[in-house]
Amino acid sequence: MTITLYTAATPNGYKVSVALEEMGLAYDVHRIDLAKGEQKSPEFLAICPNGRVPALVDDGFAIFESGAILVYLAEKTGLLMPQDVQGRSRVMQWLMFQMGGIGPMMGQANVFYRYFPEKIPAAIARYQGEGRRLFAVLDRQLANNEFLAGDYSIADIANWCWVRTAKWSGIETDGLPHLLRWKAAIAERPAAQRGIAVPEATKVRSEDDQEARAFASRARTMIEMGKREA
Repeated sequence: MTITLYTAATPNGYKVSVALEEMGLAYDVHRIDLAKGEQKSPEFLAICPNGRVPALVDDGFAIFESGAILVYLAEKTGLLMPQDVQGRSRVMQWLMFQMGGIGPMMGQANVFYRYFPEKIPAAIARYQGEGRRLFAVLDRQLANNEFLAGDYSIADIANWCWVRTAKWSGIETDGLPHLLRWKAAIAERPAAQRGIAVPEATKVRSEDDQEARAFASRARTMIEMGKREA
């Protein structure tokens, strides 16, 4: 069987490549050039009717929408998703939180903060403010949980691939220690590091990961100092 990932260097694209790396699945990569409009080509639309990356073809079966791809891969492998009904529901709740909240709000923040030709302060404040509110929801969940839904799961992958680009969206993460701890922990995972290099890493967004790894290093130092003092 052959898995082919159609992707580009976007948070939604990285969600699937990180999951594939975490699951240890072999896959081919077909880079979609968004600047050339390849996502709207008839060939790609035959795979993904919505004309957005990512899409995945598994032995001739096409799946589009990043969240649907993550669920498909988790069910295919039995990995990164609990098998019991309530455990699965917890993962799905936080996955849907990303799909319906984090992704759309950060995406709109990017549009008005980075790309829209006219700067509209009210629109920028609206989407950055909602993004920050959603980050605070994650922070509260992570205050008493190492990961969002129990064990590390596709819900963590989906949210992390967006949260790691907070600086690009202009959303502050200061004062959210549990979110920063979680963000740093995932940034240190080798599979996550490989996944965000598919099809290529981006300099702007990788700056957040460098800060996350520095945060993790400082946290470890503080923990070790505390142990010695005890």
